[in-house]
Formats: sequence, structure tokens, C-alpha cells
Amino acid sequence: MNESPCFDAVSPGAGSTPAGGLSFRQWLLAAFLLITALLGGAAIQVLLTLEQTARRSRDTAGEAVGLTENAQRLAERTVAMERSARQFLVLDDASLRERYHATWLDARATLQSLADALAHTPDQPFADWQAQADAAWTLLQAPPRQRQAALQRLTPLFTRLHRLNETLAQLCRNAVEQRNDALLSDLEHQRRLISALVISAIVLAALLAFGFGHWLSRPMATIEAAIGRLGANQFDQPVDVHGPADLRRLGRQLDWLRQRLAALESDKTRFVRHISHELKTPLASIREGVALLQDGVAGTLTPDQAEITRILRDNTASLQAQIEDLLRYHALASEAQQLQRQPVDIAALLQRVCAAQRLHWQAKDLQVLVNGQCDSTQADADKLAMALANLLSNAVRFSPVGGSVSFVVLQQAGRIFIDCIDQGPGVAAEDGERIFAPFYQGRHQAPGPRHGSGIGLSIVHEVVQAHGGAVRLLPSERGAHFRIELPHELVA
Repeated sequence: MNESPCFDAVSPGAGSTPAGGLSFRQWLLAAFLLITALLGGAAIQVLLTLEQTARRSRDTAGEAVGLTENAQRLAERTVAMERSARQFLVLDDASLRERYHATWLDARATLQSLADALAHTPDQPFADWQAQADAAWTLLQAPPRQRQAALQRLTPLFTRLHRLNETLAQLCRNAVEQRNDALLSDLEHQRRLISALVISAIVLAALLAFGFGHWLSRPMATIEAAIGRLGANQFDQPVDVHGPADLRRLGRQLDWLRQRLAALESDKTRFVRHISHELKTPLASIREGVALLQDGVAGTLTPDQAEITRILRDNTASLQAQIEDLLRYHALASEAQQLQRQPVDIAALLQRVCAAQRLHWQAKDLQVLVNGQCDSTQADADKLAMALANLLSNAVRFSPVGGSVSFVVLQQAGRIFIDCIDQGPGVAAEDGERIFAPFYQGRHQAPGPRHGSGIGLSIVHEVVQAHGGAVRLLPSERGAHFRIELPHELVA
């Protein structure tokens, strides 16, 4: 038997460090860091925006307080100026005029503060206030004989000053309201901006998480599918994994394993074929010799000798049948993926399979029934017929004389179900998981000296799996209940 030296070396990449990119763990860490940076940046931006809004609120509140205090201070200074002016004109006390002058200078400074704070308001009220205050100071400069007249002229001046104070106070209130409205509008704008920022950050983080998750999960799905194919002895499709460096390395190792298993499977098939061929040649000579003995070529046989030759004949025939089954199973296993699909009527195919074995099941006085119907599907009729024939042969062999074997065909939800139910001893509970393994003999055996080769159900499993279906053993109160499930591929 030929060896495969190209696969005897250590698997590629074994023990080496992944190169040519980031590993799965590094990509995952990068994804988490990116999402954290995104959410953290959004949180920092929200904090900065809140701090800016709070600072503006404090500034606006301070300006409002300043405007209110200056308007109130100007009104108080106007009252003090009027009181000092009247007292001076009545009492002619120079200190009272000096007090007026000091109060006037303080009022002018307050008025200038208001003018600076209300830069966007008309200048006329401030100019009028200044003019009235200047006029009042001019009256205080009048000679003593004119002070009575000056006192009378002073009243309308301060009346206008008080009205101007009310106008300026109203301007301050309007300015405060405008700034409050602007602040509220800005707060609403910042609220919408923060909401949009937070929602955008969350959506973008979710998209990044989904994108990274999808990108990182694809090579895992490829690896999982590759492992499933290796477990199903499907070695024809190369393993090509894209993604992080360590997963690509794992994909190369899986592909090496695929090639190794394919070579081993080929070697095993070749070995079985060769050894079976080598066994058939001496076996044929033995059968020919037994036949010559039974024909009396070497002389008449005694009854004991005839019994011995009969035993030899039966066992050599059994051995030859098992060798042929073994060859057929390995041939089928190697060609299982090469299906010749064509439209197949499952119920009609079952009828033909049952008719082909009519003599076999009629010899045991059995009834074989086929019930149900389904649409035609794309399948390999010859291989599917072989699987159904093995299933029927197995059921007939284990069924009691006078019993029955039932096939039920059902089509449902894009699947075709074929149930085979017999009235034999059934399958032992401990055999359920291994019943489809090649060459496995269950605990319950059919009566008679000859036992099966243990590959009939294995052939069923191989053929059904090649069609993309599944076969399983279902619980049954009596006998064995096998179910074949096939995908219903529509006929064009």
C-alpha cells in the first residue's frame, strides 16, 4: 500500500505565532476599545456641553442681577439727588450741593454701567437722563435770589428723571427676559444636540458591535461548517477561512487535516479493495472444491461428509456475500457525493423496490404495504433505491413469519418523510446510537444461523446523507420504526 509522505510532517503553522495581521482576541479588544472610545467621547462631549450651558446660565443670572441692581441703584440715586437738591435750594447749605454732586457722579457711573449692559438698546433714554441731570445741576448754580424759581423748575426735571428711571428699569427687565429666552432656547438646542449625540453614539456603537460581531463570527461559522464536513467524511471542499490571523491559521490547519483524512480514507478504501480482491480468489477455489466434493468427483460422500461439505458451502457463500457487501459499501461511500439527480416519484420507486424483493418477503408469508404519496423530487434513483432496498431487506429479515412491513410516504413543509415500520424484535435501547455505524451488529438478531454484515443501515445512512437528508430511529412499542427525511427539491 502506498504511503502519503507529504502529509506525515507536522501540520502547517503548528507551534508558530500568527503573523500577517491581528489575532481574534486583538480584533475583539480593538472593537471593545473603539466602542468604549465612541461612548466615552459622547459622554465627555455631553459633560462639556452641560458645563458650558451651566456657565452661561450663571453668567446670564449674574447679568440679570447686575441689571436689576443698577436699575434699582439709579432710582435710589435719583431720589437722593432730588432730596439733596431741594434741601440745598431751601436751606442754602453748600454741603448739600456737594452731596448732590457726589450722588450725581455715582448715578452717572451707574447709568454708564446700564448703557454698557444694554448696548443693543436705543441711546435716547440715557441721553435724556443725562440732559435732565445736567439741567438740575445748572439750577443748583443759580444765585440766591433765583433759587425760589429754580425750586419750581426742579420738580418737572426730577419728574422726567423718575419716568426715565422707570423706562430704563423696563429696558432692563426686557433685556433680562430676552436673555432668559435666549438661554432657554439655547438649553433646548443643547438638549436636542445632546439627545442626537447620545442616540447617534448608541446607534453607531450598536452598528460597530454588530459589524464586528458579524465579521468575527463569519470565520467561526466557516470553521464550524468545515468541522461538520470533516465529521461527515466530505473531503472534497477546501477549508478557506478569512478573518483574524489566528483563525486563518486554524483554517490552514483544518485544511491540512482535511487533506490528511482524505489521504487516509483513500488508503483505507484501496486497502479494503485490494484485500477483498485477494480474499475472493482463494474463496472461489474453496467453493469450487466444495462443489466438486458434493458432485462426487472424489468419490461418494458419507452422510457426515455431505453435512460437512454443506456447512462449508453455506459459510463460504456467506463469506463471499459479506466481502461483496464490504466492497459495495466502500464503493458507495466513495461515490456518495456524485449523485445523478433526476425526477423521482418516491412512492413509485418504493413499489418497484418491494416488487424486486417479492419472493424474499413472500417466502416468510409477509405483507409489505406502501401508503401515501408525494410530488416528484430531484434525487439519484439508483442510490435511493439501494438504500430503500437495504431498509426493506433489514425489515424482512427481522420480521416474524406472517407479519407485515409498512412504508408510509408523507410530504410536509418542503420535506419528504419515508417511514419504515416492521413487527420484529426492534432495536435495543443501548444500540440506538450506534445502529447506523458500519459493521455494527445489534443485540437483537434475526433467527437462523446466518447473521448480517452490519452495513445495510450504514448504506442507508450514507445515501440519505448524500442527498442532504437524515435517517433516524424513532421510538416504537413494537418492532423497529425508521424514518428517512429528504429535502423536497422541486422538479423544473
